[in-house]
Amino acid sequence: MRFLQGSAARFVLYRLGLRAADTQTTTAERDCLARHAAGRRSLVEIGVMHGVNTGLLRSVMHPEGELTGIDPHPRGRLGISFERRIALAELARHRRGKARLLRQMSYQAAAEWGHRAIDFLFIDGDHSWDGIARDWRDWSPRIERGGLVALHDSRSVGERPDLDSVRFTTEVILTDPHFLQIDAVDSLTVVERVATSADTAG
Repeated sequence: MRFLQGSAARFVLYRLGLRAADTQTTTAERDCLARHAAGRRSLVEIGVMHGVNTGLLRSVMHPEGELTGIDPHPRGRLGISFERRIALAELARHRRGKARLLRQMSYQAAAEWGHRAIDFLFIDGDHSWDGIARDWRDWSPRIERGGLVALHDSRSVGERPDLDSVRFTTEVILTDPHFLQIDAVDSLTVVERVATSADTAG
């Protein structure tokens, strides 16, 4: 009976078409992501989980775009990450452009990224203060002018206690002169890069 519980059971039910992939984003948040990711050419998602949003981003990006999803997807007791298998299946539902899933921590991927520019970044990984601060430090400099960053769990929602990522967004990201808030829905905030370091240094 234990097999009927946990990630293995979710995967079996998913493959049988009896259960959809899980996501922590709301319908309104996914609509917002799709609207702002449409036509983008270089996209990165930090925190893939079951890949619902990864597949969504791929479905709307530029036909020749490239999407990179980053998630360690740790293996479970059976030595398999069923979460990753679901994410790969969700990603394969769409054929637009190129897409890949890096099985890494976001800081590991950042260290190997090089100087490639990004025009859409979705941050939905570690919501602790240190985690979001590291993601912002590692990845925001790679956003080109006019590029967008979408941040999940970055706004207060209902009676749910705020995560550190809400406070970090308010105190750090929304006060960053390089970025301007252009949209917000539910717990999602979207900011646009409006200036580079060279601009503010001048």
